[in-house]
Order: sequence, then structure tokens, then C-alpha cells
Amino acid sequence: MSTTSPPTAELNWAEGPDGYSLALDGTTLVCRNAKGRRLKSVPKKVRGSAEAERLTSLAQFLERHERECRHSVESWLLGSLPVPAATLAQVWPDPTWQDLLANLFVLPAQGGEGGFLRGVDDNGRIGVVDLDAESTWLEADRVVLAHPVLIEDLDDVREFALELDITQRLPQLTREVHHKPSPIAPDATAVTDYGDAVFAEQRHAVGRAQRLGFAVRGGYAVCRVLEGGRSVQARYWIGADSPDYQTEAGSLIWVDADERPIRLTDVGPIAWSEGIRMAELVYAGRTINEQESQ
Repeated sequence: MSTTSPPTAELNWAEGPDGYSLALDGTTLVCRNAKGRRLKSVPKKVRGSAEAERLTSLAQFLERHERECRHSVESWLLGSLPVPAATLAQVWPDPTWQDLLANLFVLPAQGGEGGFLRGVDDNGRIGVVDLDAESTWLEADRVVLAHPVLIEDLDDVREFALELDITQRLPQLTREVHHKPSPIAPDATAVTDYGDAVFAEQRHAVGRAQRLGFAVRGGYAVCRVLEGGRSVQARYWIGADSPDYQTEAGSLIWVDADERPIRLTDVGPIAWSEGIRMAELVYAGRTINEQESQ
């Protein structure tokens, strides 16, 4: 089991009109002329051909498939959900699934040493590179795609990955983590550290949150996490006035599936880390006043 990335695949060229050939480079339609030279763009007369339309439809399907696969893997990661080895064996032959899953740090759901995911055989055995740089099989029928906040000695694991030049398509080890401070007031339900953020226009705050991948509902930037089988939402107030009005951010809170605030002492480590991460990312886009810049 190699720790290096696979070589770039050769393009599969299909015959197009007037001696041109067409192919998909990822999900981008590309073209070469009759002499075999790849062109910088696809000529208009070729783009309207039946073969170009077929490849464009295929590219759209692949993009949807990639989004669906990414959503699934991210949900497993953000929830540190146990994933059956049989499920991984079923999806692993698909290049899109494999690209997203390869090199993620996984742990046996029953506990024990983990490693970087390198392969899954037909019998559902999980092949990993462990922290001794040895290729081995995990004896587990379920594995957890570990959220980095739950990885012991995370800095050592990150350093080990750098030494082996391990890269991850889906950021796991490079994801920012935040640990809950201690002590916390027993009845506290909100973090107020990010409540002094001013945005020149409310739409700036909304746009930043959305560009970062967060939903915006009812004046809040929202991050949903499934932790311990329980749905939890982190909500960071960014205002609900007119989009062109100045807005000031407020508190960060967590709520359960019934919209009830959760005491900070009861917020799990993943929900805490992801909520603080969201607030910090949005907060970083605030309008910097003269006092802050000095």
C-alpha cells in the first residue's frame, strides 16, 4: 500500500466533428485538433456537436456525484460516525469516493490504534499506514473517520503525515480545532467573545458566511453537527436587518434538535470546535476600526 498519490490518468479521447477529438479533463471539456495538439479552448462548432453535448452531460453528472460523495464523507467526519467496513468496500472502487477517502486518519470503532486509510479489499478489510509507517490491516468491522479534535497527540500525527508527504483531498488534519476552556459557568449558554464584530453592511456578513460554506437562517450563521447520534447546531448571530445596513455580530450559541439552547458545559467536543471555528472565520471578515489596526 503506497503512501503516494496515484499518477494522473490519461485522457480518454473521443472522435468529434471535422477531425477534432474531445475528452474530459476532470469535469472540463477539452479538445485537440487533427494533428493531436491540445487546444486552449473548444471551437464553437465543436462545442455544439453531439459528442460535446454527451461529454458535457457526463461532466455535470460527475460534478453532482462528487458533491454527494463529499457531503457524505464530510458528515461522517464531522460526526465521527462509525462507518461499516462493508460500506467502504462497496464505495472504494469508485474513483470519486476513493479520492475523498484516501489518506483520512481512521480509528477502529471499538477502540485501538488507527492509521491513514490506503485501501479496502473485497472482504472489507481496511488497509492503513499506521503511525510506525507500516502497512497493515485494521481488525475492525467499523471504523471512525476521526474528527481532528478527537485525535490524541494531533500535533504528532500531523508531523508524521508531513514526513510521509501524505495529502488529503478532504481537509482533516489541517482543520482548525478548538478545545473547550475550563472552567465554564454551569448555567452559561453563550460565547460572547465574537460579539464585537461590526460589518459595514449586513450582506457582507451573510456573504462571508455563505462563501465559507455555512447556512444563514434567521440572522444566524449556522453549522450543524451530528455528535453522539444527536443533532446539534452552532449559531452565530450576524444580524437580520436590511442587507445594506450596518450590522454587529452577537453571541455564539448551540441548540438541540428541538431548538432549545444547550448549556456550554453540555456541548460536545466536536460541536464546540466546529462552532468556534465558524465564529472565528466569520469574525475575521469584520470591518477593522482604527483602534484595532494600531
